[in-house]
Amino acid sequence: MAVTQLPATGVAKPQTTQAARTARARHRRESIVQTSVAALIALIFFSPIIYWFLVSVKPLPYTMTWPPVILSEPIFDWYEVVVLGMDPNVGAKTGIVFNGAAGDYYVIPSLVNSILIGVLSTIISVGIATPAAYALSRFHFKRRSSLIAWILSTRMMPPVVAMFPLFWLYTQADQRVFSAIFGRGTSVLYDSLLGVLLVHVVINLPLSTLLLKSFFDDIPTDLDEAAMVDGCTRWQAFSKVIWHYALPGMAAAAILAFITSWNEFLLTLTVTRTQFRTVPVFGSTFDVSAAGTEWGALAAVSTTAMVPVFIFVLIVQRNLVRGLTMGAIKG
Repeated sequence: MAVTQLPATGVAKPQTTQAARTARARHRRESIVQTSVAALIALIFFSPIIYWFLVSVKPLPYTMTWPPVILSEPIFDWYEVVVLGMDPNVGAKTGIVFNGAAGDYYVIPSLVNSILIGVLSTIISVGIATPAAYALSRFHFKRRSSLIAWILSTRMMPPVVAMFPLFWLYTQADQRVFSAIFGRGTSVLYDSLLGVLLVHVVINLPLSTLLLKSFFDDIPTDLDEAAMVDGCTRWQAFSKVIWHYALPGMAAAAILAFITSWNEFLLTLTVTRTQFRTVPVFGSTFDVSAAGTEWGALAAVSTTAMVPVFIFVLIVQRNLVRGLTMGAIKG
C-alpha cells in the first residue's frame, strides 16, 4: 500500500482506499440499523410503563378517553394521596371524590410490607436452597432424579390449585393449634407476616434450588476433593471453598426470588384480609364495584411500587447478567 510522508513529523500515513471507506460506511449503516431496531423493541416493551406513568399525572377526565390523550397538564394530586397520605377529596384537579378515607389510599405501609417480605423470603429461600442444591449436585443417592423432577414439577403447578388447601390449613392451624396455645382468637398464620413469609419462601425455594444446582454442576469436583485432601470435611469444603464460586449464582437466585416475591398476588391475597397487605393486594382494592376503578390512584400506586424494584435491579444487574450467563460458554 502506498504511503504519504508527512513533512512535519516524518510519520508515514496510509492512503485511505475506496474499499476501506466502503467498509466503514457499511459498518456505520449496520450500527444505525441495529440501534434503531433495539430502540424500537425497547420502546414497545416500555410503552405500557410510560403510559401508566402518564395516567398517574393526568386529571381523571383524560385517563380513559378515546382517542387517548397522551400529554396533558401534569398534576400530582394522586401521588399526594397515595404517597403522602393527604386528604383524598382533592377533586379540584382530578375531578373525582374518592370513595374512602385518607388511610384507604396510603401505600407506604403496604410498600414496607412488600420490601420486608421480599428481603426476608429471599434470604431464607437462598439460604435453604444453597446447601440443598449442593447436595443434589454432589451426592448420587437413590431416586435423586425423581426428587429433582418433583422439585421441578412444583413450579409447573398453577397457584390457584393451592388456594383452598392453603386457606384451610392456615385457618385450622390458628383455630385448633395456636388458639389453644396463645389464647382464643390468636392468628399466627392467617393475615400475618409469618403466614405471608412462609408462602413466599415455598414459592421461591424450587426455582432457587434448581438454578443453584446448575451452578454447582459447573464447579469442578476437583475443588471438593482438594479441600478434603487438605483435611476439610465435606461441610467445611462447602462452607469454606465451594460456595464462594457459586456467589454469582446465589446473586441471580436472590434477584429472581425477590422479583417473584414482589409480584406475587394470588396466594398472598388468599392468606391475608386487612392487617398485612403487600402492594399487589393493596392495589386490588382500588376497583370499587359501586364507583368503578380509581385509575389515577391505582396508576400512582403502581408507579410508586416499581421504583424499589428498578433501584434493586440497577444495583445488582452486573451480578444478574454474570450469574445467568455463567457456564454458558466453556473453553
